[in-house]
Amino acid sequence: MKISSKELSKYDRFYRANLINSLTGFKSVSLIGSISHSKQTNLAIFSNIVHLGADPALVGFINRPLAAAPHTIANIQSTGFFTINHIHSELIDAAHHTSAKYPKEVSEFNAAQLTEEYSETFPAPYVKESRIKYGCTFKEIIPIRMNDTFLVIGEITEIHLNEKIISADGFLRIEEADSLCSLGIDGYYKTEFIKRLPHAKCNS
Repeated sequence: MKISSKELSKYDRFYRANLINSLTGFKSVSLIGSISHSKQTNLAIFSNIVHLGADPALVGFINRPLAAAPHTIANIQSTGFFTINHIHSELIDAAHHTSAKYPKEVSEFNAAQLTEEYSETFPAPYVKESRIKYGCTFKEIIPIRMNDTFLVIGEITEIHLNEKIISADGFLRIEEADSLCSLGIDGYYKTEFIKRLPHAKCNS
């Protein structure tokens, strides 16, 4: 089967969205927590969080156009902080519910019946029920003009997890925390460890 861009443009928009969102394969899926200056919390599910570097420890995520998803980016720009919280099997339904378009005065924490948790050293809310979570300080927003989205970049400033999942070399065995991945817009998957390989070198 071969699908041209011309054929793709004729598809029903929901069919096209499912196809293109699935095409890039499995992605990590997490909840991003933020808070406004007026202390209104927000929680939103994201499946496009990417590692950008380890020194400094940078991550990025794509925020949809402001008209479609204004609250997360507004809070981050306003306060300068956000949290990223892994999702496990027991959180799927609640986490997915945060994708609903609630007005800014409604906290998705309450709507999804998830618990706000605060660190003494970090102002943005974590998801208490999450097993791997980290706080980020806002660094930069890069606009993507092709579709009016934004790459939001943050620096990891604190991490919360069970030390039992950290290998001797720092590798995280996140499958032991039941961290999930996603496919497309609404598919959730478990992961299974296969193996680790040594650093690849050219044959001499």
